[in-house]
Amino acid sequence: MLEKQNIEHEKAVLIGVLNREQNEEKVNEYLDELEFLTFTAGGEVMKRFVQRMDPPDPKTFIGSGKIQEVEQFVKENDIGSVIFDDELTPAQQRNIEKQLKCKILDRTSLILDIFAQRAQTSYARTQVELAQYEYLLPRLTGLWTHLERQRGGIGMRGPGETEIETDRRIVRDRISLLKKKLEKIDRQMETQRGNRGALVRVALVGYTNVGKSTLMNVISKSDVFAENKLFATLDTTVRKVVIGNLPFLLSDTVGFIRKLPTQLVESFKSTLDEVREADLLLHVVDISHPQFEEHIDSVNRILGEIDSADKNIIMVFNKIDLYKHETIEDDDLVTEKTERHFTIEEWKRTWMQRVGDRALFISALNKENLDEFRKRVYDEVRDIHVTRFPYNNFLYPEHLDQY
Repeated sequence: MLEKQNIEHEKAVLIGVLNREQNEEKVNEYLDELEFLTFTAGGEVMKRFVQRMDPPDPKTFIGSGKIQEVEQFVKENDIGSVIFDDELTPAQQRNIEKQLKCKILDRTSLILDIFAQRAQTSYARTQVELAQYEYLLPRLTGLWTHLERQRGGIGMRGPGETEIETDRRIVRDRISLLKKKLEKIDRQMETQRGNRGALVRVALVGYTNVGKSTLMNVISKSDVFAENKLFATLDTTVRKVVIGNLPFLLSDTVGFIRKLPTQLVESFKSTLDEVREADLLLHVVDISHPQFEEHIDSVNRILGEIDSADKNIIMVFNKIDLYKHETIEDDDLVTEKTERHFTIEEWKRTWMQRVGDRALFISALNKENLDEFRKRVYDEVRDIHVTRFPYNNFLYPEHLDQY
């Protein structure tokens, strides 16, 4: 019998700052997400440190007193990584590393690390590698200790490049090579997309970990990897789906996240061509998440960046089986009713009412309300199909008994 393996997680601490843009509630929410990112990357969070800093210290991001407090905790608890919720400058990273003498990561480098773990195909690995090198380039002096040995002496004089210049040139050359490789793959993928014919294209989009892959599996009866971790899916998966007598293409794309690194948005823009070229977007939302409205805003912002905000979109509020709301007793005259107390029915009467029949409420995992979901998608795809092939319509039943 196989013994159960004990996976040892690397100990980490998280650091966030309070400022005019981030109050205490917001910082705690961001640190919750950062802790989930750390868990996804294989770490275990031992403690969080939060300080009010506006603006952040240009040398160490947090104040000298707080950095000493962190240093003491790191030494006493054998901490392997200190992770900041905001992006550090190269100088800040070097200074903090020098004082704490452990790995220093920010949200960007942590997300890049997760992407590197999750990348399965050559295309995804190339995209991640490009993003890593672009992030690494200005930070070379802080990450590789041999680069600091730029001293004179025997064999070190005369013409030629210093080690740091050599490494920068190597990284720039590698970035150029990776960009050319991606351009070549992009052309191949563009040809593949063109070869799919004129089938209607539907794309699943949404924040990371909202259940897109689970929904993909339910609709297409495929086996797309789905896990309760952030960025479980990196590679775009495309499946041919038939609802009733109507075929269309359904694609599952990489999840979005707040403070998504610029390098990743740029590197993965080609992957998001599936979104740009889709006829219909299914914006999947985890309604059980307390900050789902902010997640919607983050996704809409990124859709705007890739010129897809004005597309035909249906909002799919998933995980209704997990949705919980705080209750107020009838005799409680003190507590003010807020969004935390809304039932799903009450949510439907808020701004969601303006969305009308373009908002669906389902549980992909428990297969709740999926008949309504399939019918809505069918109707939408049929309308696009009729417009595209006005003289080639086959019979569309007005009421489908079975999908």
